[in-house]
Amino acid sequence: MAIGAPERTKRRAPLNRERVLRTAIALADAGGFESLTMRKLAKELGVEAMSLYNHVANKDDLLDGMVDLVFAEIEPPPTDVDWKTAMRRRAVSTREALARHRWAIGQMEGRGTHGPANLSLHNAVLGCLRGAGFSLEMTVHAYSVQDAYIYGFALQERDMSPESADDFAAVAQEQMHQYRAVLAEYPHLVEVVGGYVAKAGYDYATEFLFGLDLILDGLERLRDA
Repeated sequence: MAIGAPERTKRRAPLNRERVLRTAIALADAGGFESLTMRKLAKELGVEAMSLYNHVANKDDLLDGMVDLVFAEIEPPPTDVDWKTAMRRRAVSTREALARHRWAIGQMEGRGTHGPANLSLHNAVLGCLRGAGFSLEMTVHAYSVQDAYIYGFALQERDMSPESADDFAAVAQEQMHQYRAVLAEYPHLVEVVGGYVAKAGYDYATEFLFGLDLILDGLERLRDA
């Protein structure tokens, strides 16, 4: 190349495990984990597929690493607030992370290999509950019921097509019209869906906090009893 000529070759960022994992997450966010292949990931990174195996052992190892990065996005329960506020913030942060990475729903708690972010978050949640005065048995119950609610809500949210309260209202109105010939058989659906949801809609964040606070209030009563 002549002296002073512009450099034409764009320097590529070095390949490492984190870059592989974050690129895989971006692809899974766009198309789901099922559509992610090592060949597609390598193409996105601009490398040969075999190069990936210097950084991940196989697709299971890839998924383990991806899941741990999702755990790293979740805010652990802070230690400078009361336990209910801390649990609420952890729950809201978990729902938000799963909304960004819908492919991770159903993958978070069932992996055989647990990364440092996963272990750190679980340890922090257990520490918050123990510090709040829950017995060992009640700590297990409290953790279980919260995660069942959080992950279940995230699954329902993923499977619903409306995204906003206005969307829900529009869908409810459409359903009232679509099923008008048989609505007389379902008076309670007409009353609730047609009389309320079709007007007020349904807001995910509001409903999530409503159910979460019921759980936290119930846990507090059980602890105090």
